[in-house]
Amino acid sequence: MINKRALLLILGIAVVFLTTAVYAGTTVPDVIKMENKAYTKHKKGIVEFSHKKHTEDYKVGCGNCHHDENNTPLDNLKKGDNVQNCIECHKIPGERPKGKDAPKLTKQQRLEYHAEAIHYNCKDCHKCYNKERGLKSKDPGYAPTSCTKCHPKNK
Repeated sequence: MINKRALLLILGIAVVFLTTAVYAGTTVPDVIKMENKAYTKHKKGIVEFSHKKHTEDYKVGCGNCHHDENNTPLDNLKKGDNVQNCIECHKIPGERPKGKDAPKLTKQQRLEYHAEAIHYNCKDCHKCYNKERGLKSKDPGYAPTSCTKCHPKNK
């Protein structure tokens, strides 16, 4: 028969492991590699988004990136809250068709494409940030708005 000390020790160890597992499932990494398994092949390098830098250094609120199905910012999120991945709603992997034969799409239709939604979100925020501060592309602190500044070269 197991004595009380051994039982308490086993329960204590189980609580430590359970707490660690729950905490690990709700923490946000400092840098998020914006890779998605829905894409079979990436044409550009994968963006490494610094979540910590945006939230702590730049003071960007959660609602600037995270929104609900009505595009209402989720401003009440707290660090560690569970959020859906963008592709849960912006379900079509990749970018919208482009070129002279591509169908004309409304903005709402373009936002069904995962990459389009991400690009709108990031580039619009960066453009607004630069405009508010009067920053030009060569200025220190300029938020990038071109492909090559966010997507590293593929190796």
